[in-house]
Amino acid sequence: MPDRRLAIEAWENLFRAQHEVFEDIKRDFADSSLQQGEYDVLLTVVRGTEGTEGTARLRDITENMLISQPSVSRLVDKMVTRGLVTKCSDPEDGRGSLVTATEEGVRTFRTLAVEHGRHIAERMSALTNDELRTLTALTQKLRED
Repeated sequence: MPDRRLAIEAWENLFRAQHEVFEDIKRDFADSSLQQGEYDVLLTVVRGTEGTEGTARLRDITENMLISQPSVSRLVDKMVTRGLVTKCSDPEDGRGSLVTATEEGVRTFRTLAVEHGRHIAERMSALTNDELRTLTALTQKLRED
């Protein structure tokens, strides 16, 4: 069992670092035509699932986001109205839906993704590549517990 004080200090530092980095990079969405939640949906959809680039199951989108399933469904419906994605029934799961990025959705996502990725890389440049690999391994380990 780790030292309790050390564990709390590490947790607080991790939490504060995540919050500060998030505050910095969320500025990318201030003048964007995409809200951060819409970007997150498109990130999952454009990457696709199970070899279907540009399409993802609604449940996979929900798993990747930190909001409830009904909130994800409302967000996706709003994105359908805006012409960023389409939504149809999943032929393999009668209760599920497939969400596909439209050409407009892909174009809008990729335009923002270039700048957003650059800002993330700049913010994370305080760490060396070895430190980034270590951070990735450690945070993955925390997520698996």
